[in-house]
Amino acid sequence: MKKLTLLALCAIIAGFSTSCQKDEVTSETPQEEVALEPTKEQLTKLSNMGVNTDDVKIENIPMIDGTFQKHLVSGDITLPIADLNKFAELESIENGNKQYRTTNIVAPQYRNIKILGYTGGSFALTPKMQTALSWAVFNYNVLPNTLNFTLTYGTNTAAADIVVYKVNGSAGGQAGFPYNNGKPYKWVRINSGTDAFSTNVNEHVIGHEIGHCIGFRHQDWYNRQSCGQNVNEGQAGVGAIWIAGTPWWATADSIMLACFGANEDGELTASDKDALNILY
Repeated sequence: MKKLTLLALCAIIAGFSTSCQKDEVTSETPQEEVALEPTKEQLTKLSNMGVNTDDVKIENIPMIDGTFQKHLVSGDITLPIADLNKFAELESIENGNKQYRTTNIVAPQYRNIKILGYTGGSFALTPKMQTALSWAVFNYNVLPNTLNFTLTYGTNTAAADIVVYKVNGSAGGQAGFPYNNGKPYKWVRINSGTDAFSTNVNEHVIGHEIGHCIGFRHQDWYNRQSCGQNVNEGQAGVGAIWIAGTPWWATADSIMLACFGANEDGELTASDKDALNILY
């Protein structure tokens, strides 16, 4: 199977897509050049959040209003520089246990989440992406927990908690983590190349990025085995909390694996569902 890498980060071991091996295709979206390097303080902040700092870039991310915002980009995780201090950091567990917990999940008062599938201009989701978004939202809504998603389509981004829109780029997507007192991350970018794949693959990519928005890291954050790599995304070999009751190894078919394959079915696995229900 052909393997594709998502542009962002997360996991169901600790708070955020693609398995299959061969011909890896990066899902980076072309952006305007920004002649800046991350500062030491920014990299320290990312490390304290459990974000891989090996290849962090500053990019101008296209927004729906036609503007660009500077983001720190690590894989498929994008974090706005202007709001960086609003993101919570990981806290070590007592007794020196090499696990971490984070407040980067959605606070109770923000768990009725309004999702907008954007339909305006060049950022509009394709019909296939719109169908995939509806399937992904359904997968989350059928679970017996405190999260509730309401999906609409249109252009009123101000009324939405999460906005899913299309940008130019090869297959994949980008998102970020909850911030600003526990609100879900607002912007999910789905690369235009994803539309070349099945509706199920689109469902998988969108569901994965929504997972980041509500606080999940890649399940294989510690080795990115789904990408055929052996690279740790976290800080000093930890940087993520294992969710008790879920597998501590990289389950081969989790929607939150770092890389995804061309034959994904887009469905949440048993461990994905357990993790969601435990956290929420």
